[in-house]
Amino acid sequence: MRRLTLPALLLAPVCALAQIIVPPMPAQKRAAFEACLAQTNRDEHAVLACLRKVDERETTPPRPQPQPPQPQPQQPPTAPTPPETTPTQAEQDYDAIYGQGYNPVADPSLPAPAQLPTTYDPWEKLNRKVHGFNNVVDRHVAKPLAHAYVAVVPRPVRLGVGNFFSNLGQPISAVNALLQGKPKQAAQALGRFALNSTLGWGGLFDPASNVNLPHHSEDFGQTLGMWGWKRSRYVELPLFGPRTVRDVFGMVGDAPLAPIRTLQDDRARVFLQGLQLVDVRTQLMAVDSMREGATDDYALVRDAWTQRRNYQIFGDRAQQATRDEDLPDYLQEDQDNPIVPADAMPVMPTDVH
Repeated sequence: MRRLTLPALLLAPVCALAQIIVPPMPAQKRAAFEACLAQTNRDEHAVLACLRKVDERETTPPRPQPQPPQPQPQQPPTAPTPPETTPTQAEQDYDAIYGQGYNPVADPSLPAPAQLPTTYDPWEKLNRKVHGFNNVVDRHVAKPLAHAYVAVVPRPVRLGVGNFFSNLGQPISAVNALLQGKPKQAAQALGRFALNSTLGWGGLFDPASNVNLPHHSEDFGQTLGMWGWKRSRYVELPLFGPRTVRDVFGMVGDAPLAPIRTLQDDRARVFLQGLQLVDVRTQLMAVDSMREGATDDYALVRDAWTQRRNYQIFGDRAQQATRDEDLPDYLQEDQDNPIVPADAMPVMPTDVH
């Protein structure tokens, strides 16, 4: 009995100490404290250590558990915002004069843009086929002859040949100038023909230009245009090249006055006609490089020829309304149009054996 009483008496102070040290606590915290205390020898040091451990666990927030990554919804790509640029001094000056946001293209106060004349070409499908045929003949016959002519014949001789054929066209120019009501040009054309045919050795030289007799080139196609036939459909003839229906009638009207066609000697006439064709092709060599880079050779030739022809016919009226001294030199000089002339029209042979 004495042995049992002594341990009980010793245990009472320990429990009282535990009651003093361990104050009342919540059930969850008490369970954690008792679990910690069960793993020790339950002395006063163990009690203090378990209290400290439970207090630290309560004050430290629980570490969050790692969550699996959630797929992010794809956002549509947005266009980058252009950086704002400060206007230059030139742009500021432009805005100060014309106002901010001025559009010179949509300005209603500006005059209407110039309208280029269009070619009346309802026969384009047929004309393109003829143009292809003429290109084949030019590529294999006319152009090689022109290159051979330039390579063999010296330039002074070629210049004399060109003067000779240009002089032969002056009587036709004189007649058409009279029909167009231009007596001054008709007199100048006759004066050039007379002077170059005599002092110029049959037209090989050009003394008329030295005495300031201007050169004019008029034909019956221009006369028909001056008489009122303004619009005419475009047509390309085999071997003769670009024309209009008006100019076809004009070529037929000029043919009886062509000096070469009046020759009775067939050999001399054919030789001169062939030499004249080669001379015309030589003059056209200057535009060959321009035609090589064209995407549509037919449209280039058609439009360029039509604009030149319209200027020859209707540009004279503007020149008559303006004094000659007010015009630039390149408009005062009326050069021959490098096309197949009326002299080249074939003639039935006269020597029949």
